[in-house]
Amino acid sequence: MKNEALRVLVGVTGGIAAYKLCEVVSTLAKSGAAVRVILTDAAQQFVSALTFATLARHPAYTDADFWSAAQGRPLHIELGEWADLFLIGPLTANTLGKLAHGLADNLVTNTVLASRCPILLAPAMNTDMWQQASVQRSWQRLLSDLRYHTVGPAAGRLACDRVGTGRMAEPAEILDYLSSLQHTAQRDLAGKHLLISTGGTREPIDPVRFIGNPATGRMGIALAKAACHRGARVTLVHAPLEPQLQGNLPSQTALIATLTAAEMEAAMLAQQPQADWVILAAAVADIRPQQSADYKLPKAELPNAIAVAPVPDIAAQLAAKKPAHQRLIGFAAQTGSILEPAKDKLMRKQLDAIVANPVDQANSGFGSDQNQAILIDRSGRQQVIEPTSKLLLAHRLYDFMQTLGHASGD
Repeated sequence: MKNEALRVLVGVTGGIAAYKLCEVVSTLAKSGAAVRVILTDAAQQFVSALTFATLARHPAYTDADFWSAAQGRPLHIELGEWADLFLIGPLTANTLGKLAHGLADNLVTNTVLASRCPILLAPAMNTDMWQQASVQRSWQRLLSDLRYHTVGPAAGRLACDRVGTGRMAEPAEILDYLSSLQHTAQRDLAGKHLLISTGGTREPIDPVRFIGNPATGRMGIALAKAACHRGARVTLVHAPLEPQLQGNLPSQTALIATLTAAEMEAAMLAQQPQADWVILAAAVADIRPQQSADYKLPKAELPNAIAVAPVPDIAAQLAAKKPAHQRLIGFAAQTGSILEPAKDKLMRKQLDAIVANPVDQANSGFGSDQNQAILIDRSGRQQVIEPTSKLLLAHRLYDFMQTLGHASGD
């Protein structure tokens, strides 16, 4: 996705994880975004201003520029008014404390006070530092300001060899959050619990063979990311996922792994009572073998025909148990004409809305980072989503769902 109109300001502070921002800046610049980088004096001990200037295709700024008399209009005012988004990382305890109390003693912190755009914070520090009561008080104080959004910190092995919370988010996760902020900076799903299913279930013939489908779980992953970015609590019930997809999920996502349709059915029914919205993005098998061997069948023993049985209809069971406040959203992956089959599924399964998407189009459907769809609700309202990233499609669905009650007369 091109970002010609997007202007991103990146504030780099003094931590070893500053190297991760090199990939963030490079990726943004390659996508067409305009990128400006500010480094604190401490940040330059880890990555040089020349490195960021090369990656951003624009000179990087330091405190030497801030205090230079050669500037015309004050630099922090110029940069603060210029930015659409402001990323600060690796956010140190020192800079965190300054931001929480409105202090400004360098170019980064002065530019924060001179800006009005959304600010994404990527903390990184030793676990004991992160868990200090004073740091956590500053952190909560900062997040009470709706301008500020946070990605991470994650748990893992830190540069000091400590294993714990304090690891800076990975570049892919930071870039995803910036994409979400480009669409909306509202935390309008705060207080909601979303239950999402994703991936393709597998119905075993034996331990190494199964009846399945090519679903990768990318759409459900995008739905989980977008929901977390908008403030929701998310439970993701998933069939087998590609490891790199699961690794890029926001750390606050609760994961429940399943394999078969029966396992997914049990997990979804168990989690349903706590959910405000239930989104069925998984490609669940329609049939399963009547018998499954507990050992690998030799080729000579493979049957010419496999007797199959239907699997339970998860959507129908969820609809039957749906409390009045809950919204149930389905997906209809179709080939050929997608609209009428989706409308039929919407009404037959008593869904509140459905996402009809083609799986026979280029850059759409299974395995693709892009998708396209028609969103439909029970009142007949429709919205066409042209080919876009799955993350942006997820946001468009949430925009659509926010007005669902008004459209249906609730």
